[in-house]
Formats: sequence, C-alpha cells, structure tokens
Amino acid sequence: MHWKVPTSLILLALASTVEAAAAKPSPCEVGIYAMADGTKLDIRARDEGQLRWSFLDGRTGVLTSQGQGRWTSTLGWTDRSDGHYVTFSACQRGEVKFDDIAGRREQLTQIDTRFQGSGVELAGRLTLPPGQARVPIVVLIHGAEHSSALEDYSLQRQFASVGIGVFAYDKRGTGASGGRYSQNYLLLATDAVHAAREAKRLAGARAGRIGYQGGSQGGWVAPLAARIEPVDFVIVSFGLAVSPLDEDREAIEFDMERAGFGSEIKAKAMEIAAATARIIESNFTEGYEQLAAVKRKYGDEPWFKSVRGNFTWYLLAESEESIRKEGPPLLEGVPARYDPMPVLANLDVPQLWILGGQDRDAPPMETLRRLGALSKSGRPITAAVFPGADHGMYEFETQADGERVSTRQPEGYFQMMQDFIEGKPRARGYGSAELRVGGPWLTDRRSPEPPATTRPPTRRP
Repeated sequence: MHWKVPTSLILLALASTVEAAAAKPSPCEVGIYAMADGTKLDIRARDEGQLRWSFLDGRTGVLTSQGQGRWTSTLGWTDRSDGHYVTFSACQRGEVKFDDIAGRREQLTQIDTRFQGSGVELAGRLTLPPGQARVPIVVLIHGAEHSSALEDYSLQRQFASVGIGVFAYDKRGTGASGGRYSQNYLLLATDAVHAAREAKRLAGARAGRIGYQGGSQGGWVAPLAARIEPVDFVIVSFGLAVSPLDEDREAIEFDMERAGFGSEIKAKAMEIAAATARIIESNFTEGYEQLAAVKRKYGDEPWFKSVRGNFTWYLLAESEESIRKEGPPLLEGVPARYDPMPVLANLDVPQLWILGGQDRDAPPMETLRRLGALSKSGRPITAAVFPGADHGMYEFETQADGERVSTRQPEGYFQMMQDFIEGKPRARGYGSAELRVGGPWLTDRRSPEPPATTRPPTRRP
C-alpha cells in the first residue's frame, strides 16, 4: 500500500530526524504552469527521475522521463498508465505541453527565509502572486510527516497562482529546519504563530487577511495556534475534534463497520483498542501482557485481521522488542489524551473543516457531531464532507486484497478552500461535497478582500 499523506500519529518513517537536512535543489521543471485552456498545471519533484503533476480540480499522476524532455504518466498513485504525456522545453524557456495543450511557467515571487520558532531556527518560504496588490495569506501547517514541506507542498504554488499568498515552512527536525522532531501540539502551535508573524513581516504592505490551513495533525495544531494569537480564518483538512486515543478507537470501529461486523464484534475490538492505548499512554513501558492476552484470545477469529485503527495495526504487527525500541521516537511529544474541545469552544475565528467520508485513519463521525454542537452554540464553524475521500482527501480504488490505492483529490476541494480564504460567498456546490455543519461562511468580519487588479482571471476546474 502507498501512503500519500502520513496520518496524525504513526504512519510515518521509522526513523527520528533530529537535525536539519540540507535543502535539495529542485528539478528545473518544478513550478506551476498557466495552460492555454485556462487550467493550472503544477509540477513537483518526486523520486529520482520522476515528477508529480496536479491540476487544481484534483487530477494527478506521476511522470517518468523517457528522455529528450518527454515524460509519460501513470494515474494517481497507481502503476497504471493514464495515457497522458508531458513535454518540457529547455528549462530557461519555461514551456510545457500536457498532451496537446501548451502552457508557460508562471513567474511567482518566492522569498526564502530563516526565522526563529520556539527555541529553534526554522526554514520558510513566502510565495506571492505577481504584482503589488494586497492579497490574503495562508500559512500551511504540516501533519505528522518527516518530509520537507518546502519541497513537497504543491499548495504553495497552487494558491499563489490564483492570487493568494502562501507561507510554507519545514516543521522542526525536518527538511532545512533545525531542532528535534516533535509532535507536541503546543510547541508546534507556537512555531506556527512565529511562522504567521514572519509571513506578515515578509509580505509587508501586500499582506491582507491571514490564516492557517492544517491537514491531519495540523487539525489539532492550527486551532491552538489561532487561540494563542488570533488570525482571520482557519481551515482544517482531514483533521479531528477528538483526542489521538479516541481517533484510534473510532478508526477500529470504522474498520469493523466496513467489514460488516456488528456491535458484539465491535465490543471485542475495543478490548484491543484498550490494550494498545495503555502502551501508548505509558510511553511504551506498560501494557504488553494485556496486548498479548487479547491477541491470544481473538487472534484466530475472522474479524481480527480487519483491525487496523490508526496506531493499533503497528502494535499488532510488531514484536515487543521492536515496539519498545521504535515506539518512543515515533510518537515523541504526542499528548495521547489531548482534548481539542476547550480550544474550539473558545475560538472565535471562522473555521472551515473539510473531511473525508471514507477516512479510515481519522473517521469524521464524532468530529462532525462535536462541530455541529459548537456551531449551534455560536462558534463560526462550517464543515463539509467529501463522501468518497480517504485520509489526505484522496479518492481511491480498492484492490483485490482490500487495500486502497489513491487516484486523485476530489473535484471542488481546492476551490472550496480558495473561496473561503478569499472571503467569497459559499458556492452552491463543490463537486461531491456535502455541507454537514453551519451555513454561509464568513472569513473576515470587517470586509471582503478587495480583488487584486493584477490577478489573472480564474476559472473553476
């Protein structure tokens, strides 16, 4: 199985990054291209000899070089050809052809910086659309991944291509940033506050409204950062309003539902969740006998192999020796019982939550219930669900072995975020999205951002 976006806890590399890595030079093809048909094509680096292409409507694939500037494509994260091909001119010309449609690289303004986070120096980048007009700015807050946001986040170019300023930065202990990798939400939220300040400093007179977009683990961090120092908006993508331990329990319940098991089997599966939770809460020092006991008790039952959860799958699959060694650095700093509700209940910042209806790692059901209650109490929250999307906001195909392989992001996902950031009225529809909480959103209680006169016209994919 290919994991696109690490989940909020343990679906990440089994190695702890403790020092900053040197920034890698990007291939010269990397950038965003304005196409002759009005669409925007983003190209980012992938593995050696490969690139990933993406359109704003969510279509994506992997390009493999065939030499002499010609690349062939496979669908999403599959190994199946999708029939597309891409050709690049000499890099200094900045020209591309996607199939038979020509395009030219957009000249965005990028300002690299190093700034002080909470006791650590972080690497960041402000990307602005052309011109001198005042623009909204979104600060991208990372999930639990160890990879470099500056290298991997296409949103920094995609948002800028439609007239939105973007500040991306490498999480502490990743990419070109210093410090030790951590999943301490308060520490990460404080880093995010410093990032927002740096974004406003660099943007100067061009800075309009400013806010956060956080995916997965960023769904815990972004609201906390906004509570520490208010911003104009918060977007949470595939995040949660429950604790990490509750996330694992909900994920196991969802495993049982998808496999067709009823309440009796769910109750048995919760015994496994309780055993793994004890290991996590003790920082991997206790609970192994309890886990071994439930494995002996249920290991041969037909439902057992369907138990996955968020971190439970790892604890079921590995030996006690491996878990004791590898576990602590994997979850370093994670507050397992962190309750986000006190922050959300006292956060008077407009929020847009975008969730996946088929998210196995962060099931949205209890989160939607809680967000609905907060909305009814007056909190400015809107929540939408893309019913066919898994974690990372990816649609998928299910293989013969039951595993999923991602194909694209849902149509309307990017447009929804763009409209919210720009303060535009909520559209009547965003692809398959279903509005579950709230109504008309309001991202700036003062006035909408004036349109940038230099902004190129955008069309909805």
